[in-house]
Amino acid sequence: MSDHGRRIARNAAVVAGATLVSRILGFVRDIIVAFALGAGLFADAFFVAFRIPNLLRRLFGEGSLTMAFIPIYSRLMEEEGEAAAQAMARSAAAWLAVVLVGITLVVELLARPLTMAIAPGFLDNHEQFAVTVDLVRICFPYVVLICGVALCMGILNSRNHFLAPALAPVALNLSLIGAALFGYFMGYNVAYCMAYGVLVGGAAQWLLQQPFLGRTGFSWRGPWSWRNKGVARMGMLMLPTVFGAAVYQLNILLGTLLASFLPVGSVSYLYYADRLVQFPLGVFGIAISTAALPSLSRLAAKGEMAEYDEALSASLGLTLFISLPAAAGLIGLASPVIGLLFQRGAFTPEAVTATANALVAYSVGLPFIALSRPLVAGFYALEDTRTPVKIAVLCLAANIGLGVLLMQFLAHVGLALAVSASSLLNFGLLYVLLCRKRGSSPLPVGAALRMLLLSALIGGGAFLSAGWRPWWVLLIPAWVVIYMFLSLVLGLKEARLFADMFRSRVRRKLAGRK
Repeated sequence: MSDHGRRIARNAAVVAGATLVSRILGFVRDIIVAFALGAGLFADAFFVAFRIPNLLRRLFGEGSLTMAFIPIYSRLMEEEGEAAAQAMARSAAAWLAVVLVGITLVVELLARPLTMAIAPGFLDNHEQFAVTVDLVRICFPYVVLICGVALCMGILNSRNHFLAPALAPVALNLSLIGAALFGYFMGYNVAYCMAYGVLVGGAAQWLLQQPFLGRTGFSWRGPWSWRNKGVARMGMLMLPTVFGAAVYQLNILLGTLLASFLPVGSVSYLYYADRLVQFPLGVFGIAISTAALPSLSRLAAKGEMAEYDEALSASLGLTLFISLPAAAGLIGLASPVIGLLFQRGAFTPEAVTATANALVAYSVGLPFIALSRPLVAGFYALEDTRTPVKIAVLCLAANIGLGVLLMQFLAHVGLALAVSASSLLNFGLLYVLLCRKRGSSPLPVGAALRMLLLSALIGGGAFLSAGWRPWWVLLIPAWVVIYMFLSLVLGLKEARLFADMFRSRVRRKLAGRK
């Protein structure tokens, strides 16, 4: 594998490790919040109030802002030098501050009508509505802080640093845990404490990035301009990415809407199944695309397109190497995994079966969802943000159409299959159009077939062992080892890369002990 592939794999491992810590801590946070806040009036008010800045974070922050910033910053660094790139980043920060502070002031003034729009049912309870308005006003400035974090993430990733941005959600989780426990044990209102905890978490995430920015040589002090051409170009690239994020949110909303027409429990079956599929996607899929974008952007800016193709091929190979066995494992162990995690209390054996069927249907599309992320990063690195959005809109229509058709025969499983089918369509269109744009095919077909064969073997073995209670849980690490061993035997370079990374880390630890 090329040096670019090794760099992407190394950076992806950093992002995946930090994301895994964040996901585990998020689970702990949910447990503690449920303990301290419960599920009453104040809990509903807080979750509604926090949903608004979270939605804007998804639309304008981490995804679209970073995706639009990195290619421009990388190109400026390559063509005009360090000073020009840093001036562009400072100018972007100034524009962000003005726009977001302006939006925040408007929301502070119009918090009541905004709350009416997003939670009209709360009007029947005067106290709940008033509390929600208060919490909206407290939580909303988080948008300013988290978009600042997204900008820091773009700068650091462009400068080949990934740890601090990936650890940022950990700071928020710790802040919310601390706020919930502080409010509970000190006798204060937990919802209000958590609202202020959101702001503390946002500030902590931003402050966490600053020492690392300084170490990479970046400084907020220096020249900047309201008329910076790089910022104008970034704004033009952001428009399609914001629309793309809105399409994704609309996809979730419409899927839930369709499920609401099915028998009671359908929405929950899909929700729990999707949570399991999102785990490998969130930890590994996003990690590889996050690590790939800066490398691809730098190579595109330098005009080193052969190396760009190699880096993209490495990203796709690494994605397949992880997503194919993950999908096979989820399919093979769907019922016992769902039973282990959820079968207690009101979650009956019938609910386990229904959720497991949805998990199998979702898992079929997992590799295609994962593969789409580095392909989108490939388009963004070429400063083409419109093509992925056009494809996303088409796939949204396909998902809804297929969902309406398949739910007639397969109920909630049909909706999950529609997601997988539209994900396949999304991957296919992205891949074909990027191949046309580049005049080459980056997917390592031979390696992909070997990975598919090994994953089918592992998934079949997991399925056969699923009834060996409780030993099937202990066999999961064994299946991972067998997959790695057979991958090395078949000469998969992705397996050699992971093995080399593991050996080098062991050597460093042993050397450190000496």
